[in-house]
Formats: sequence, structure tokens, C-alpha cells
Amino acid sequence: MLTDQQESLIEATAPVVAEHLDAITKRFYPLMFERYPEVAPLFNQAHQADGGQPRVLASAVLAYVQMRKDPDQAREVLATVVSKHVSLGIQPDQYPIVGECLMAAIGEVLGDAVTPEIADAWGALYQELADLLIDLEAEAYHEFAARPGGWQGTRTFRIAETRQESRVIRSFVLEPVDGGPVADFEPGQFIGVRLTIDGEPVYRHYSLSGTPNGRSYRISIKRETGGRVSEYFHDRLDVGDTLELLQPSGQLTLDEASTPVMLISGGVGQTPMLPMACRALEQGRRVVYLHAAQERAHHAFAEELAALAREHADHLTSVTLYERGDEDDRADHIGRVNRELLARYLPEGDPECYFVGPQGFMTAVDHALDSLGVPGERRHYEHFGPSRPLQAG
Repeated sequence: MLTDQQESLIEATAPVVAEHLDAITKRFYPLMFERYPEVAPLFNQAHQADGGQPRVLASAVLAYVQMRKDPDQAREVLATVVSKHVSLGIQPDQYPIVGECLMAAIGEVLGDAVTPEIADAWGALYQELADLLIDLEAEAYHEFAARPGGWQGTRTFRIAETRQESRVIRSFVLEPVDGGPVADFEPGQFIGVRLTIDGEPVYRHYSLSGTPNGRSYRISIKRETGGRVSEYFHDRLDVGDTLELLQPSGQLTLDEASTPVMLISGGVGQTPMLPMACRALEQGRRVVYLHAAQERAHHAFAEELAALAREHADHLTSVTLYERGDEDDRADHIGRVNRELLARYLPEGDPECYFVGPQGFMTAVDHALDSLGVPGERRHYEHFGPSRPLQAG
């Protein structure tokens, strides 16, 4: 617990730290990778290069400073951070590394303005945040390990099947090498993957694109040009190869209500939507499934969704939008997602709206739904990379 003096120092210096937080976080990551290169594989270097990861850290620190006096609100705000940490298997002994390098970065950026007393106060604040995250992550680890088919740490899986879903998306069905059952997950969640590429460990998150079945998991990966891991999956992995999985996690999940659901996806953002659609239909809910792809060749899971629409003709409306194409492509619409399109298909009855896709796509969807009167608490989204405000698009 912070002392009264430390609380006062945090309050007094928070505006200064906030003003320089981008510079602090940009210095923090190179400093940490230099001092502790063993933690670098936990981070997607592409997100370091485009500034996404530093922005996430800055946002998390600022959010915690503002909300720490309300523990329930702080836990809610940190839920996304906890989900990503759990899917990477982050452990308590890694937090001192972050604390040391973060304080060093603050000292370098702010210089003599950081007195020993101010450094102690911010160090205590970081430790408070670290302790909270450690507790929340321990709860998540314990809960998953206690499930039938759950585990702690990593578990080795074998690729049992692959399928080319579109020109750029390929699915991988993964079964445990030990032959045991696998724990269920909430549709919409992602899973952590640990690979060794050219002798180096790398970590990634991928949405679980299949429904829970107790036997296997399915992930579906888009080939990203220059993407080290996605190209490795597409070009070098095949049936029989193995990889390690961490536990499923993620906050983009359905509630247990009976209200209609609108699922809106762009490109590979469709992957969490498929199991969410199945779950909502199992609940007897009305579902509008709107998917946008660049063109027909990029449209994944078309046959799978068509079969689902035939099975649930009374409850599922499937809408396909291609950015480019013609009437022979059998899309329902050609163009880009906009307010008029969403207004046409938005179901009545206070629908819950979920959307995933590229940043600009999600920004357009969010603004359109807002203008159509869908309140913020019924607009749900998730970033495949570091989280950032939709207005940034």
C-alpha cells in the first residue's frame, strides 16, 4: 500500500508522466530487450515497429492511475491485459524485469526531475499494479487447470488436419500429443501458440475458429506478407508437425441473453465469429452474420457458413460484402461497410453487436452503429494486435 506521501507525489507528478509517457514507453522496450533479451520472444516485433505495443503499455499505466481507487473498475479495465498475459504464460518472476526497465526509462526521459522520493512512489505504484495482475493471472491459471482437459503452462499438440479456406487463410486442426481430452473454451476466445523457428522461440495469439468439442482446437491463420510466423505456418508446417499451446483466453464472448446478435467481420476477423454464431444459435437467438472480404478469392468459410444457414434458416441471416467484384461473384453487396448497409440488416430488439477486423473497418463499424443508436455497452470488439482506441483509425 502506498503511503500518504507517495499518494501525493503520484497525484502531483501524474500529469508530467502522462505528458512524456509515449517517450517513456518507446525507450522502455528497447531497454528491456537489451538488458533481458530472453523476454523478446514474448513480443511481436511488428507491433514494436509500428508503435502499437508501446501505446498499449502507456494506455494501461494511465488507466490504472485513474482507476486504481476503484478495485472492481480496475479489474475490469485490466481484463484484456490479463487475457493476453495468460495466453503467453506470463509468470510473477517476469514482473520485476518490467519494473526495473520501466523505472530506468522514466529516469532517462525525465532526468533530474525524478527525485528519489518520486522514483520510490512510482516504483510502489508499479508494484501495486504488478501484484494485482499477478493475482488475477493466478486465478485464471488455476481455473483453467482445474477444468476437465485443462493444463498449466504449455501442452504439445500435433497438427491433425489442414485446410485452405481462401487464397490467404489456412486452418489447422490441433490434437494433443498425449491423447487426452482438451478443455472447452468460450466461443470468441483466442489461444496462445509457442513455436520454435530457426532455433528461436516465438509466441502468437490466434482466435479459435472452431466450436468446442473436447478433442481438438482449430485455428485459422492469414498469410501476412513478411509475417515471420504466419508464413511459417503456411509454408513449413503440415500434418504431423507439433507445436505448443497455452490456455485459451479473451474477453470477446457472448452473454447468456436471448436478444438478437449481429456479428460483423472483416477479412480474418471472421475467425472468432464462427463459433460465436454457433453458440448464439444454440441459445435460440436471432443472428445476423455480415462478413466483408476484399474479393471472392479472399472469402473464407463460405461453404461452412452456407451449411450453417441451411440448418438454421429461421434464425440466421448471412450477408456477404466484397470490396471489389461483380454480380457473378455471388456476393450480396459490392463495396465497403457503411451506415446504410448496417441499418438495412441491424435486427430489432436491442441487438448485441460484435465486430472484428482491420482498424479502419472497426472504426467505420463503430461510428455507424453509434449513429444508428446502438449504445456503447452493446458494441463489442477486439483487436488482433495491440488494443487502441477506434477513433485512431
